[in-house]
Amino acid sequence: MNPIKHVWDALRRRVAGRQPPPQTLQELERALLEEWDRILQLVINSLIDSMPQRCSTLLAVRGNHILY
Repeated sequence: MNPIKHVWDALRRRVAGRQPPPQTLQELERALLEEWDRILQLVINSLIDSMPQRCSTLLAVRGNHILY
């Protein structure tokens, strides 16, 4: 349900997909900052905008598992 988890996952996948992968803490920090800047605000807004539908779906299934 938490849209920030989707943003963190996108960031994780972007950093994991870098070639070559970060080898030091400094490289990892730089990669995280670069990839964070590349996540479009539109993606974040879309996740935020999806919350009413997510909540409605969760209420419809009475708190059971949903596919978000």
